[in-house]
Amino acid sequence: MSIIHDQAMNYVYQQVLQRLLSFFSREERTALQLLIQRLVVAAGGMERIGHYKVLLAHPGTRDSCYTLALLRAAQLNIAGRAPATFQIRVATLHLGATTPACIENVHRSYSALFIYDDPRVEVLMVDHREVLPFNHLASLSETGREMNRINLLMLGHLRGPAGVFETCDDGYLAMAEFYGHMVRWEGGVDAMVGGETARQQKQFIAGLTRGAQKIGLSFASHPPQGFEGLFSMLDQLGGDVYREVYADIDTAQWRPREGFNARRGTAYLDIQDLVPDNMEDRWPLLTDFLGLQPEEIETHLRENDYASPLLSAHMRGLQGAYLRGQTYERGFSEYVQRALLMMRRRRLPERLCDQVLVQYGGAQAIAEQRSKADIETQQTLGLNEAQLLCLLFAPFVDKAARLEEFLRRCHPGMLVAMPDLHNLMQGHVVAEQIRQWVVDVSGLSIDLICRVYRTESVVGTELEILEQAAVIDGASGAHTPGERYLRR
Repeated sequence: MSIIHDQAMNYVYQQVLQRLLSFFSREERTALQLLIQRLVVAAGGMERIGHYKVLLAHPGTRDSCYTLALLRAAQLNIAGRAPATFQIRVATLHLGATTPACIENVHRSYSALFIYDDPRVEVLMVDHREVLPFNHLASLSETGREMNRINLLMLGHLRGPAGVFETCDDGYLAMAEFYGHMVRWEGGVDAMVGGETARQQKQFIAGLTRGAQKIGLSFASHPPQGFEGLFSMLDQLGGDVYREVYADIDTAQWRPREGFNARRGTAYLDIQDLVPDNMEDRWPLLTDFLGLQPEEIETHLRENDYASPLLSAHMRGLQGAYLRGQTYERGFSEYVQRALLMMRRRRLPERLCDQVLVQYGGAQAIAEQRSKADIETQQTLGLNEAQLLCLLFAPFVDKAARLEEFLRRCHPGMLVAMPDLHNLMQGHVVAEQIRQWVVDVSGLSIDLICRVYRTESVVGTELEILEQAAVIDGASGAHTPGERYLRR
């Protein structure tokens, strides 16, 4: 019965491959053959390909869905003409910013590619440091949501006075920890496959470096320019990147603990040079085959995997209103205008740009979006606007260097309590009303606020990281592979 079943499933898999190939352009078919060659060489020859295993991180973006389709095509192509093929581990990190739409994209891509019942493909998800089988119906656990909230707050509050807050700060560290553990899970993998551009890799390494410095970690050597040195960095960070932040606080360990082994010589298999640039050629594969929804405006406005575009625009609006002497509308509009510029550089249809202007342009639309952003902030981050403003000012770090400015701008009635607030952060006893106020306005516990108070901020800003990463694109000229980060 098993032989008949295997034969039937092999027939199904080849039918999937043929249908998948029917959506590939000539350029993509060439890219597929080059990918197969690269995998065979990395495995040490066709005779060893059956023992070769790769990891793909799948956050549910269009890029990750596309990379999975290309990788699956390579796996099934080899299986159709060789005794064995390579194995794939696909893993999704469940963060607060991982929306139901992202999880649904992961599920649709698995279903379309007939991955769920194929023993050659392992599908996993991680929630609050626990490795689980992928389940598209599972919501982020409450403990996971709470830890994501605290991580976001701590990374935001530890930035320097010149730092521009971005909601992706904690995402770099969370993803780094995720990569480091997924390559060690149950025997490990030989390589991690990724289609990130040179700019995306540089931006991630820079963000990871800054995030590590914020929480008291350092690297023995100069950070690499790309992912070829990522695992060396992860080895230096260790298994718990937040250990300095929560040194005296019980936090969840990665589990099941017995599932993790010592990392074998994992390499990074870069395939971004194989991926065609033309987005228009991708739509049939992404929509008709994988079932993604291409007309969703949010997918075109998203600038990273760790925050929704609405939340990012909302934060720019608040920064403009409270930190830059502008109006909320101007800060919000600046984000939208930059997103429109990126969309046009990608040569997306003008109708999508028009939809952005309708949904996000104009005073009335911005007011409506601000109300929606308040709801989303509470639902996804567990924060209210008062706590967001506290986060934007980062008033506790460097012995509360910006506390007076924060109080004058947002809570002038608390200026008389400044001495008590300093005493509280120094560990002294103060009135319960003062303790409760600072917890309510920050969203952090007193212990964590005191830890931030004792911490010196790191020189450097998130904006500098983006500018450094953009050097690659600026040197390459328009519409080069270095600009493909705009596909997200």
